[in-house]
Amino acid sequence: DIHKATASLIYGLEERDVADSMREVAKRVNFGIIYGLTHYGLSQDLNIAVEEAQRFIDSYFLTYSGVKEYIHEQIKRAEKDGFVTTMLGRRRYIPEINHKNQGIRQLAQRQAINTPIQGTASDLIKLAMIQIHDRIKLRGLKSRMILQIHDELVFDVPKEEIKEAAELAKERMENVLKLKVPIKVETKIGKNWSEMEKVK
Repeated sequence: DIHKATASLIYGLEERDVADSMREVAKRVNFGIIYGLTHYGLSQDLNIAVEEAQRFIDSYFLTYSGVKEYIHEQIKRAEKDGFVTTMLGRRRYIPEINHKNQGIRQLAQRQAINTPIQGTASDLIKLAMIQIHDRIKLRGLKSRMILQIHDELVFDVPKEEIKEAAELAKERMENVLKLKVPIKVETKIGKNWSEMEKVK
């Protein structure tokens, strides 16, 4: 749980002592930093003092120095090439990366940092959707993929196919591309979103 680990870091607690509210703050720190959020932006987002936000960011980069290197490399690459790519090679051109206006340039820098991350996530979910759809057809299942919401997929599944459809979706989503850090997928079932429980 990366958010709990970050909460442990910024609050100086053991992971087992991290409250849900602390994890939520850490989640916003994690996403904020990779989206190029400044200490001022983070302070506004979390409604905390600028100094505290800066302390969160400093603690984060002290522990995850590779993230700082990644951010620097992505900006430099975009400045040199005029574009960044996802892991699978899809490009996003960022012509404003060398703009004279600081505000425009900083927005372009945030796009350079964020695009490879979110773009790769988008590539992965789309590949998984194609493969799941193909396997559902191949097996002659009545289950249907009906909705994608960011990194979640929603299916309409007959009761007799719940186990097979859940295993199929989980297996494809976790293995669509082999990464150094494994992708973990949780499957849930329910008549609606307020009555969901884990598939056993």
